[in-house]
Amino acid sequence: MNWLLAYLAIAWTIRIVMLLAILRRNFAPGATIAWLLVVFLHPYIGLLLYMVFAQRRLGPGRVALHQELLKVYSLPNPEASFLETLPASAQALSRLGNNVGHMPPMPGNAVEFIRESSALIERLVVEIDASVSHVHLLYYIFAPDSYGLKVAEALERAVKRGVKCRVILDEYASRAVFRADGFASRLRSVGIKIVAALPTSPLRRRDLRNHRKLAVIDDRVAFCGSHNLINPDYGGRRGAPWIDLSGRFTGPIVAELATVFAGDWAFETNERLPVPTPDQIASVAGGIPMQTVPSGPVSMGESFRRVLLGIIESAQRELIFTTPYFVPDEPTVLALLTAKDRGVDVTLVLPDKSDNIFTAAASRAHFHTLLNAGIRLFFFRPGLLHTKTITVDGQIAVMGSANIDVRSFYLNFELSMLLYDSSVTEQLQAVQQSYISQSRQMHLDDCDQRSLVFRYIDAVVALISPLL
Repeated sequence: MNWLLAYLAIAWTIRIVMLLAILRRNFAPGATIAWLLVVFLHPYIGLLLYMVFAQRRLGPGRVALHQELLKVYSLPNPEASFLETLPASAQALSRLGNNVGHMPPMPGNAVEFIRESSALIERLVVEIDASVSHVHLLYYIFAPDSYGLKVAEALERAVKRGVKCRVILDEYASRAVFRADGFASRLRSVGIKIVAALPTSPLRRRDLRNHRKLAVIDDRVAFCGSHNLINPDYGGRRGAPWIDLSGRFTGPIVAELATVFAGDWAFETNERLPVPTPDQIASVAGGIPMQTVPSGPVSMGESFRRVLLGIIESAQRELIFTTPYFVPDEPTVLALLTAKDRGVDVTLVLPDKSDNIFTAAASRAHFHTLLNAGIRLFFFRPGLLHTKTITVDGQIAVMGSANIDVRSFYLNFELSMLLYDSSVTEQLQAVQQSYISQSRQMHLDDCDQRSLVFRYIDAVVALISPLL
């Protein structure tokens, strides 16, 4: 009996203390409710999960450093006359992107879309082999497999020519690289500088990630998108092969992408790298306006969700999304439904088989609501669709690393590219349509025919989706 009383007393003490702790953290409302639900249902398990997964903010010193770096690497705004050349919806979206990512739109750029993982690796190796000054890589995953080895060997060749090579990898996702006998030791032994993004310790773990994928070579060309430096089977992960999309960028926009890398490098090493200004990089003849929008878990003002909501609200006729993970919060669902109410044709393209059963279940919990509103859902079958794209009214294209989920909204450092041009948007729509042509469409009847048990499971998982 004494043991039972002690167990209950400790349990209620945990509940009360955790109630105060969770309310102080100022989580998003959905996350607050989800944490309270977990803690009150089982305080011991809830406390353990909170200790492991709830460290979802940077320390005050890191936040102050980030704010300082924004000032160090601030870019001048373009001429007002250039902004006036953009459509009204693009002008509003560019202002939003500037407020979130602190980078303005730039004229005179070009992009080449690269779909195959093998093609991305080949193009990246070619550019590294042609480098004369520096190679800067920032990736979520850099795996010591056949694809990763090709990039590593190109870096080694570059270092031997006197090229400065710097690499930032997310510590959690690329943890195999940082083992004592891992890939990092090999790279460092030949003079390549490699650092872990958002390093943790056994006593202080954060559920934060640097999810960006970026390469900048000699400040003349840059690559970014959804590809990681890994074989497309992702080591045999469920749903493989992974289907990605990256862009090869040239023009003044490279200055913004170089600034993103320099900011992240200084954030982890405190070394301030020089970066070019946009006017130091030649414009591309017939080039188009683009904007770099980095986002991250520094403040609510720098959330990718703000960009996503602005994109949805800007649409007048058509929205097409491709994303591997669709775990939206309530405002995002409401924005999609409102867009449909305005007469916007909304299409979502998701993988038919996800690598994460929990996010897949949380995603399914929204399908009936979306289909009932007339939003079209397609599920890509040949592999795990990992491409993150949005096209708006045939005029604006968005691509990058961010998913439509809580992680990308609040926990990950992400990198998105806004492309303000109808011809480029048409190219991206062609990619999206190729995915749709290889997908099955879900209808409302398909949701109604699902087992009641599985629908309840999806609903329960959706309750904790703010924690996924």
